Amino acid sequence: MAVKIKLKRLGKIRSPHYRIVVADSRTRRDGRAIEEIGKYHPTYNPSVIEVDADRVAYWLGVGAQPTEPVLAILKKTGDWQKFKGEPAPAPLLVAEPKSARPSFEALGGDDDAKGEAITQKKKAEKKDEAAAESSSTEA
Repeated sequence: MAVKIKLKRLGKIRSPHYRIVVADSRTRRDGRAIEEIGKYHPTYNPSVIEVDADRVAYWLGVGAQPTEPVLAILKKTGDWQKFKGEPAPAPLLVAEPKSARPSFEALGGDDDAKGEAITQKKKAEKKDEAAAESSSTEA
Protein backbone atom coordinates (compact mmCIF):
# COMPACT_ATOMS: atom_id res chain seq x y z
CA MET A 1 0.00 0.00 0.00
CA ALA A 2 1.40 3.42 -0.99
CA VAL A 3 1.01 6.04 1.74
CA LYS A 4 0.88 9.76 0.99
CA ILE A 5 1.09 12.84 3.15
CA LYS A 6 -1.50 15.16 1.64
CA LEU A 7 -3.92 18.00 2.35
CA LYS A 8 -7.52 17.40 3.39
CA ARG A 9 -9.73 20.39 2.58
CA LEU A 10 -12.17 21.80 5.12
CA GLY A 11 -14.07 25.07 5.42
CA LYS A 12 -16.52 27.09 3.37
CA ILE A 13 -16.38 27.81 -0.35
CA ARG A 14 -14.09 30.85 -0.20
CA SER A 15 -12.40 30.20 3.14
CA PRO A 16 -10.41 26.99 2.84
CA HIS A 17 -8.71 25.34 5.80
CA TYR A 18 -6.57 22.28 5.37
CA ARG A 19 -5.44 19.42 7.57
CA ILE A 20 -2.16 17.72 6.78
CA VAL A 21 -3.00 14.02 6.83
CA VAL A 22 -1.40 10.66 6.18
CA ALA A 23 -3.66 8.57 3.95
CA ASP A 24 -3.66 5.75 1.44
CA SER A 25 -2.87 7.15 -2.00
CA ARG A 26 -6.05 5.63 -3.43
CA THR A 27 -8.44 7.53 -1.12
CA ARG A 28 -10.15 10.69 -2.32
CA ARG A 29 -8.94 14.14 -1.26
CA ASP A 30 -11.29 14.55 1.70
CA GLY A 31 -11.62 10.85 2.42
CA ARG A 32 -10.59 8.72 5.34
CA ALA A 33 -7.15 9.41 6.76
CA ILE A 34 -4.77 7.24 8.76
CA GLU A 35 -3.59 10.14 10.92
CA GLU A 36 -3.80 13.94 11.06
CA ILE A 37 -0.38 15.48 11.60
CA GLY A 38 -0.93 19.20 11.10
CA LYS A 39 -3.01 22.22 10.10
CA TYR A 40 -2.70 24.80 7.35
CA HIS A 41 -4.83 27.97 7.13
CA PRO A 42 -3.76 29.91 4.01
CA THR A 43 -6.33 32.72 4.27
CA TYR A 44 -4.95 34.14 7.52
CA ASN A 45 -2.30 36.83 7.35
CA PRO A 46 0.33 35.45 7.88
CA SER A 47 -0.67 31.88 7.07
CA VAL A 48 -1.06 29.51 10.01
CA ILE A 49 1.06 26.37 9.69
CA GLU A 50 1.12 23.84 12.52
CA VAL A 51 2.97 20.57 11.94
CA ASP A 52 3.75 17.78 14.40
CA ALA A 53 7.45 17.38 13.55
CA ASP A 54 7.86 14.02 15.32
CA ARG A 55 5.00 12.40 13.41
CA VAL A 56 6.20 13.86 10.09
CA ALA A 57 9.69 12.46 10.71
CA TYR A 58 8.19 9.06 11.55
CA TRP A 59 6.01 8.90 8.42
CA LEU A 60 8.79 10.11 6.13
CA GLY A 61 11.07 7.52 7.73
CA VAL A 62 8.70 4.64 6.96
CA GLY A 63 8.33 5.71 3.33
CA ALA A 64 5.32 8.03 3.09
CA GLN A 65 5.56 10.37 0.10
CA PRO A 66 4.43 14.01 0.48
CA THR A 67 2.40 15.64 -2.29
CA GLU A 68 3.78 18.84 -3.87
CA PRO A 69 1.78 21.29 -1.69
CA VAL A 70 2.71 19.39 1.47
CA LEU A 71 6.35 19.27 0.38
CA ALA A 72 6.32 23.08 0.06
CA ILE A 73 4.83 23.37 3.58
CA LEU A 74 7.40 20.95 5.02
CA LYS A 75 10.20 22.96 3.39
CA LYS A 76 8.88 26.16 5.01
CA THR A 77 8.70 24.56 8.46
CA GLY A 78 12.12 22.93 8.07
CA ASP A 79 10.92 19.35 8.56
CA TRP A 80 11.95 18.32 5.04
CA GLN A 81 15.48 19.72 5.50
CA LYS A 82 15.76 17.93 8.84
CA PHE A 83 14.73 14.65 7.18
CA LYS A 84 17.21 15.12 4.30
CA GLY A 85 20.02 16.38 6.55
CA GLU A 86 20.24 19.82 4.94
CA PRO A 87 20.61 23.20 6.70
CA ALA A 88 17.45 24.67 8.20
CA PRO A 89 15.58 27.50 6.43
CA ALA A 90 14.98 31.00 7.79
CA PRO A 91 12.36 31.16 10.57
CA LEU A 92 8.73 31.66 9.61
CA LEU A 93 7.00 35.01 9.93
CA VAL A 94 4.99 35.16 13.16
CA ALA A 95 1.91 37.35 13.49
CA GLU A 96 2.42 40.43 15.63
CA PRO A 97 -0.01 40.77 18.51
CA LYS A 98 -2.56 43.51 17.91
CA SER A 99 -2.17 46.48 20.20
CA ALA A 100 -5.19 47.76 22.05
CA ARG A 101 -6.73 50.91 20.67
CA PRO A 102 -5.83 53.96 22.78
CA SER A 103 -8.64 55.47 24.81
CA PHE A 104 -10.00 58.96 24.29
CA GLU A 105 -8.29 60.26 27.41
CA ALA A 106 -4.95 58.76 26.39
CA LEU A 107 -5.09 60.70 23.13
CA GLY A 108 -5.38 63.96 25.06
CA GLY A 109 -9.11 64.44 24.59
CA ASP A 110 -10.64 66.91 26.99
CA ASP A 111 -14.19 66.52 28.20
CA ASP A 112 -14.97 70.26 28.51
CA ALA A 113 -17.88 70.13 26.07
CA LYS A 114 -21.26 70.76 27.65
CA GLY A 115 -23.17 68.58 25.24
CA GLU A 116 -25.00 71.51 23.62
CA ALA A 117 -25.26 72.15 19.91
CA ILE A 118 -23.31 75.12 18.56
CA THR A 119 -26.11 76.24 16.27
CA GLN A 120 -29.75 76.06 17.19
CA LYS A 121 -32.11 73.82 15.32
CA LYS A 122 -34.12 75.31 12.43
CA LYS A 123 -37.49 74.30 13.87
CA ALA A 124 -36.74 76.15 17.06
CA GLU A 125 -35.86 79.30 15.06
CA LYS A 126 -39.13 79.18 13.11
CA LYS A 127 -41.19 78.81 16.28
CA ASP A 128 -39.31 81.69 17.93
CA GLU A 129 -39.87 83.94 14.88
CA ALA A 130 -43.55 83.01 14.70
CA ALA A 131 -43.96 83.79 18.41
CA ALA A 132 -42.15 87.10 17.99
CA GLU A 133 -44.35 88.14 15.02
CA SER A 134 -47.57 87.24 16.79
CA SER A 135 -46.55 89.21 19.87
CA SER A 136 -45.57 92.25 17.77
CA THR A 137 -48.86 92.23 15.81
CA GLU A 138 -50.93 91.91 18.98
CA ALA A 139 -49.20 94.83 20.60
